[in-house]
Amino acid sequence: MAPVTLAPSPITPTVDFDRDGVQHGFLRLPYSRDDSAWGSVMIPITVVRNGSGPTALLTGANHGDEYEGAVALFDLAQTLNADRVAGRVIIVPAMNYPAFQAGTRTSPIDKGNLNRSFPGRPDGTVTQKIADYFARELLPLADLVMDIHSGGRTLDFVPFAAAHILPDKDQEARCFAAVAAFAAPYSMRMLEIDAVGMYDTAAEELGKTFVTTELGGGGTGRAETIAIAKRGVCNVLRHAGILTDGQASDGQPAEASRWLDMPSADCFRFAEDSGLIEACVDLGHPVRKGDLLARIHPIGRTGLAPSEYRAALDGILAARHFPGLVKAGDCIAVVGTVED
Repeated sequence: MAPVTLAPSPITPTVDFDRDGVQHGFLRLPYSRDDSAWGSVMIPITVVRNGSGPTALLTGANHGDEYEGAVALFDLAQTLNADRVAGRVIIVPAMNYPAFQAGTRTSPIDKGNLNRSFPGRPDGTVTQKIADYFARELLPLADLVMDIHSGGRTLDFVPFAAAHILPDKDQEARCFAAVAAFAAPYSMRMLEIDAVGMYDTAAEELGKTFVTTELGGGGTGRAETIAIAKRGVCNVLRHAGILTDGQASDGQPAEASRWLDMPSADCFRFAEDSGLIEACVDLGHPVRKGDLLARIHPIGRTGLAPSEYRAALDGILAARHFPGLVKAGDCIAVVGTVED
């Protein structure tokens, strides 16, 4: 059977990826709709290039209700000069721009979750077309890929940078070295519930050095977590030899990052009931196997006992459900084990 040949991407960049200097422009995706027959989705992009050297692809708002990456990268795009760079930095502060504009995890256009849509389709939905462009056009340009996440409206995390356990141990070592360079308060060896369709997976399958984060949540950005994102991005660019401004750490905290692991599915606790959640442990606090993490109170009537959810292993509470009401199936807690 002949291999399937995909159509060209409908996205057109208004920047030249091979030109030196600083360029601000757009990834223009045609999108015909009721209020604009020949309209487009205009995704902001900045390219900073100075001669030869590695390329970093930096992205935020893969989910539209996660703001630390967008703030850090809009700021970097405005302040980064080409004379500080050896190589190239491609900055996309809001990957899923329709979702970012709406303040929602998924796109209001097609309900697409960009981080579950890879490798995408050039003839698919708007979200699939964005994924296809990143997979076929931008990821091949990059040596280092950093995708900045936080918990959005529904989750809250201790602030960590993360990479995944990979079959290629040389690649895995590069990824975790970049995580260490990010120097977040926590560094995570991350286990995904389901890695199918993720941007992470698309980058890793191309052999890229890939770093992600979870920096708080609740559908907002705090001063502390935004500062972690700004500092961490610059730290990793210096680690890669791309940022050459001579600063050693850009305010890196004196204390070492605490390394966490997610060794198995026992890290996750999922609600089997709907109701009012009562947190029994705060983020970052230690827990032992069997400790009470949360209660879920029935809300249909009074006099009913809450259900209890306990830790399946020792560690710290690394993530929790954020809203006060919870539905069956929601992730309500994640325990990360502490590495010595």
